Amino acid sequence: MGEISIKINIADRVYPLRVETEEEEIIRHAAKLVNERIKELQDNYAVRDKQDLLSMCVLQYATGMIKAERKAQQHEDGVEQQVHELDALLNNFFSK
Repeated sequence: MGEISIKINIADRVYPLRVETEEEEIIRHAAKLVNERIKELQDNYAVRDKQDLLSMCVLQYATGMIKAERKAQQHEDGVEQQVHELDALLNNFFSK
């Protein structure tokens, strides 16, 4: 569709961005989640430095992303194995 200019507030700092129109909602939602997570960390730990809070937040999201990627890869490997087994069964059936 095209690029638009938006401003995103993360940890009380404003970041001007140019994003694709269809990505705006996703980016705003992501910024909201980051800010909510920072608030949770700030409330639960004696950390006040925004840099430390941002680092902890990024680490948690990166860890979650890696876990999700590994789970997806394992699922993909399982599906691939099942396809090979089905292929072998079909080949065996039709070769008779």
